[in-house]
Amino acid sequence: MPDSRINTFLTLQGQTNESPYLIDVAKAEGIYIWDKSGKKYMDMIAGVAVNNIGHRHPEVIKAIQTQLDKHLHVMVYGEYIQDAQLSIAENLASILPETLSCSYIVNSGTEANEAAIKLAKRYMGRQEIISCKNSYHGSTHGSLSVTGNDEKQSSFKPLLPNVQFIEFNNIESLNVITEKSACVIIETIQGDAGLIKPTQEFITALREKCTETGALLIFDEVQVGMGRTGRLFAFEHYNVVPDILTLGKALGGGMPIGAFISSEDIMHSLTHKPMLGHITTFGGHPINCAAANACINVLKEENWVAEAESKGQLLASILSDSPQIKEIRRTGLFLAVEMESEEKVAQVVEKCLEKGVIGFWFLSTPTAFRLSPPLSITEDEIKKAGEIILSCLDNS
Repeated sequence: MPDSRINTFLTLQGQTNESPYLIDVAKAEGIYIWDKSGKKYMDMIAGVAVNNIGHRHPEVIKAIQTQLDKHLHVMVYGEYIQDAQLSIAENLASILPETLSCSYIVNSGTEANEAAIKLAKRYMGRQEIISCKNSYHGSTHGSLSVTGNDEKQSSFKPLLPNVQFIEFNNIESLNVITEKSACVIIETIQGDAGLIKPTQEFITALREKCTETGALLIFDEVQVGMGRTGRLFAFEHYNVVPDILTLGKALGGGMPIGAFISSEDIMHSLTHKPMLGHITTFGGHPINCAAANACINVLKEENWVAEAESKGQLLASILSDSPQIKEIRRTGLFLAVEMESEEKVAQVVEKCLEKGVIGFWFLSTPTAFRLSPPLSITEDEIKKAGEIILSCLDNS
């Protein structure tokens, strides 16, 4: 890549970290990304759990092109009846429990979480918010306020007041939830913490405590939703239903979108006292809704969600042969590979990149790297990627 191009990227675009991957993307298709030199990469993170159905799925492209011929943005969300918005609302209602029938479509996962917190405070008339230590809910101020990570928060204080934190999988800590609590917001499975699954006892006790105190239970499935865990929604593993569900990332089939979903009764509290309790100009953009609707249909029609567990097992079994790995934590086709040090993780990720396999780290768990390939990946592709990663582990 020309130095001038790298320099333009580094100086004219805001940077998220000091060592970006710098893949100069030419195109992407299925589980693959090509750079401008023609090098082909296996995308084993799917844009951080975004491209669950692969890059540029034909049905998503077709839906976008069809919508392009109709209209783009015509009005702020909630004023006009638009086919694409109506279709995704109907589609989401068809795959969710009856108590999660009313959708509000927004621009991103973090906006979905922000709006879900607002909805809970408005409906309950309470101010206290409960979240989890080591959680991650987004980088905007409200979402950051309920992210249980002091390092992430420290440079941006003051944040939202009246936020308390419980410990994931600690049933005793649930006593923090009282009749003063508007809501508990929690990742159904903690992602940024390095893929921590709840015990059935904890998630059941959490649901019971929220019901007892009247606090609304918000499940953040921005990262683990849309088939990633082997079910369309991670909460389906635990026989527990939240009062509000938030989605993002994989919902759009590669296009930016988010959603918060609740009952009609709870959701409609945003329409008065004050009117426009939540409003978004571009939320529910027809192009993004059309893409998301196509994505849901693909997940319904293909067998990829049902195959996520066996594919995840296959990848984990290949990697488990390496003595460099301390632990593999997994749910469906989402793996956290724990190593002895942050330096070891960096070495493996860099070597994989050299060999054409894209892995990534966890923001708050530097001793592990993540693997979350598209659900569409084949067993042969898993074996090939697994062997490359294994060789990089053994030579790290």
